[in-house]
Amino acid sequence: MSGTSADGVDVVLADFASGEPRVVGFHTEDFPAPLRTELLALNVASANELERSQLAANQLADLYAAATNTLLVHCAVAANDIIAIGCHGQTVRHRPDLRFTLQLNNPARLTERTGITVVADFRARDIAAGGQGAPMVPAFHDGVFRAPDATRVVVNIGGIANITILEKHRPAWGFDTGPGNCLMDAWIHQHQRLRFDDRGAWAAQGQALARLSGQLQGDSYFQMPPPKSTGRDQFNLHWLTEHLSYDERAVDVQATLLNLTAQSIANDIHRHAQGCTEILVCGGGAQNITLLARLAEYLPEATIAPTDKHGVPAQQVEALAFAWFAKQCIERRAVDLTATTGAAHANVLGAIYPK
Repeated sequence: MSGTSADGVDVVLADFASGEPRVVGFHTEDFPAPLRTELLALNVASANELERSQLAANQLADLYAAATNTLLVHCAVAANDIIAIGCHGQTVRHRPDLRFTLQLNNPARLTERTGITVVADFRARDIAAGGQGAPMVPAFHDGVFRAPDATRVVVNIGGIANITILEKHRPAWGFDTGPGNCLMDAWIHQHQRLRFDDRGAWAAQGQALARLSGQLQGDSYFQMPPPKSTGRDQFNLHWLTEHLSYDERAVDVQATLLNLTAQSIANDIHRHAQGCTEILVCGGGAQNITLLARLAEYLPEATIAPTDKHGVPAQQVEALAFAWFAKQCIERRAVDLTATTGAAHANVLGAIYPK
């Protein structure tokens, strides 16, 4: 998995023999700086983008292969023992309003580099069936994190944040709440040349600005009813700078962006998951203790903890999810995302590239 934060590749080796997913091994590799810069640039229209996107896809496939092969060596497992790789690809455009979503990948090249069957292109069928194409992970969260006697919400904080609502006697469903880490990452990179705000330490030194907070939270996306999904196409530095007066301290803008992520998540939990008593957090945002503390302020009625305490480390959840999606595709099992994405019906998701 390489997510909207565009920081690197997470790989898990998953064993489903017992019926429940079990992580045998985990490996992560950072994106080389030039590749990350190019992926972020490809989020907006630019010169020669068709050629550049294909070259970036080739680099991604090589990085996916290297990360996979490294993990197999660490786990002393042969490629022939792997049924399939589930590879989501790198989202560079997400426009469900125009009926398309684009994840850069070269699954054929990944198959050649690993000698393993690859399942990719998971979102296209959902879009074709009238869905948003995202988020997909609620279907996986349902099988791993549901509690029989409590309402739980799984909060995945990557570049974009999404929630999965797990209520008694109701199918799992969810949606994107808005920005997760993407704006905070972009702002700290612009001002301190850092890829991310480690543990939210910089944001903790500032004060959320009431005027700016009100303007950002006034965006129409936050009032839209689900199903809905979003990405860097909507929430980016250009969107942020349109709301700045340029007399703000940079650290206070960072604190405001952290507050935006926390408050938009909390607002949607209050609006759509009344009675929630447990919140499970995964994704890179689970490491941001300042963000988790702010969430706790907005959601005092619920316990908040990383998914580590429920069997799956926060950094491994999404990669494990796409191993599960690959398994469903290989077995021709339809995944029902109708309540999440708005698709007209359940679908077998993914395209298979045999070894």
